Amino acid sequence: MAPRNKEQEQEVLNWIFEVLGEKVPAGQYEDILKDGIVLCKLINKMAPGSVKKIQERGTNFQLMENVQRFQAAIKKYGVPEEEIFQTADLFERRNIPQVTLCLYSLGRTTQHHPEYNGPTLGPKMAEKNVREFTEEQLRAHNAELNLQMGYNKGASQSGHGGFGNTRHM
Repeated sequence: MAPRNKEQEQEVLNWIFEVLGEKVPAGQYEDILKDGIVLCKLINKMAPGSVKKIQERGTNFQLMENVQRFQAAIKKYGVPEEEIFQTADLFERRNIPQVTLCLYSLGRTTQHHPEYNGPTLGPKMAEKNVREFTEEQLRAHNAELNLQMGYNKGASQSGHGGFGNTRHM
């Protein structure tokens, strides 16, 4: 498990509340996010209607449902499945760095949504760089000797004399 990075956690919180247009509340990172209410509001702000029902209060089980609804919504939004944290990672504080990674991923994913014009989080995503080659350009390399085939300027093992011997030059 990766160590926690307090600076990244603060950056994530600043981003979330900038998107929501609210002040960052006082408290621990994991406590602010734990019940999933903030996360559901976040995805609804980015993609309205993503989470239909947000449990504002209730049992742990009901609050965990918020987290699960958030996870389903961000998966639909385009966050890669392998970057989405497990509910227990946040709710039981098992793997907080994974939660941070997931939120960074969500912040990056916004760049694929032209309708989103809020603040971004993390580095800018690479853009597609398609290269077109003519048939002639593709065939040009056929005349070259591919050095990965093991071309060795005529050196061979002749004169080696078999296993265990040294080479006599």
